[in-house]
Amino acid sequence: MNHFPVFLALEGRRVLVVGGGDAAVAKLRLLLKTTAHVNVVAESPAPEIEAWAAEGRLALHRRTQTPGDALCCPIAYAASEDAALDAATLRMAAADGALVNVVDDLENSQFITPAIVDRNPVTVAIGTEGTAPVLARKIKAELEAALPPATGTLARVAKGFRKLADALPFGAPRRRFWAEYYDTAGPRAVERGEDVAATLHALLDEHLAAEARPGHVDLVGAGPGDPELLTLKARRALDRADVVIHDRLVPAAILELARREATIVEAGKTGFGPSMPQESINALMVRHAARGAHVVRLKGGDPAVFGRLDEEIEALDAAGLSWSVVPGITAASAAVAAIGQSLTKRRRNASVRLLTAHDMEGFVDHDWRALARPGEVAGIYMGLRAARWMQGRLLMHGAAPDTPVTVVENAARPEQRVRAATLATLAEAAGDAAGPALILFGLAPRGRAEAPAMEVAL
Repeated sequence: MNHFPVFLALEGRRVLVVGGGDAAVAKLRLLLKTTAHVNVVAESPAPEIEAWAAEGRLALHRRTQTPGDALCCPIAYAASEDAALDAATLRMAAADGALVNVVDDLENSQFITPAIVDRNPVTVAIGTEGTAPVLARKIKAELEAALPPATGTLARVAKGFRKLADALPFGAPRRRFWAEYYDTAGPRAVERGEDVAATLHALLDEHLAAEARPGHVDLVGAGPGDPELLTLKARRALDRADVVIHDRLVPAAILELARREATIVEAGKTGFGPSMPQESINALMVRHAARGAHVVRLKGGDPAVFGRLDEEIEALDAAGLSWSVVPGITAASAAVAAIGQSLTKRRRNASVRLLTAHDMEGFVDHDWRALARPGEVAGIYMGLRAARWMQGRLLMHGAAPDTPVTVVENAARPEQRVRAATLATLAEAAGDAAGPALILFGLAPRGRAEAPAMEVAL
């Protein structure tokens, strides 16, 4: 980030624009929406500038720029549309202590003005560091459509109501109140032509009268790690969360989607290594939710696939807490997508097995004879350390040594690696993997069904 976005306080402060043509007019249309004292220096100002000056909206100086014009100005615009004149403005205004924007000259500008969606007092600024103005305009158009004109009205009324809303407990109760106002009660009042302030008072009375409510827990699947593979429902849950309790495999890129004020707690589990006991995770969820927090229990993949979902739901039920499940893309789905295959295929396999080697007792008891039959497919989670044992068990039950096997490491992430192997070379392929990996038994990358062990760049 080369340009740090800020919202500059301009009320009662001077702003300088040097130039009288189209570039100056474009900047002035934006600046005149502010409460700044706008000064224009131009020998030949455009008719629009003269009209604004006649209306008293800006101070017009019909001359060339002189040193001192930008004194006490936090910002100034060089908008003469002449390289030599703009360079002179840059030197003089900077010497006066102002930050200078040279219109259409990113290299020499000390700040840039973003594209703006104006729903006063709500302002959305879109910046592309000057590299993609067309993209900025596209985003602006999308945001203009997404933010109804009533947004500004709702925000203006709410601004004078914030002290009254402080009667609600800080945190989740207050956020619930404001969320209901902005999401439903406020827009409905505007649509019906009702008094928005009266609606706010009535809504506050409802929330104050309500008994203190316990929190809620969303059990959310984070998918394989690519933020773009999160569901919209998962994104909304993260945006509302007061507390996020996440597994070790959830990447920082997904955690960054949580509210900035949210408490982030790692409840990591490492295969065959140090782990937070499940009972401690359950207690964390219950403790935070019982205090009124909206908790997101964020799990890699899908919470219903080897995610101990039932144990966590049972703990929440025992505590009398509400919960909901938000599914995610499980690692097996991400892995077969990486190799261009499907988990089931007509005339090949009508069923698929999902196994985990994390619990070796259950893993040992699996029906290996059935899996060893030709055409069977399985997705084996957390199976790297058990790969050699699994290889021997399948060969012992009659599986062909040339049965295709694929190891997909860090599925759907930038560091994804795919290793095509056979059952005979499974142990070596699994031994090379360092990150979290899923073993696809009975599947090879598309077009490599007969290929020997190799690393595939995807």
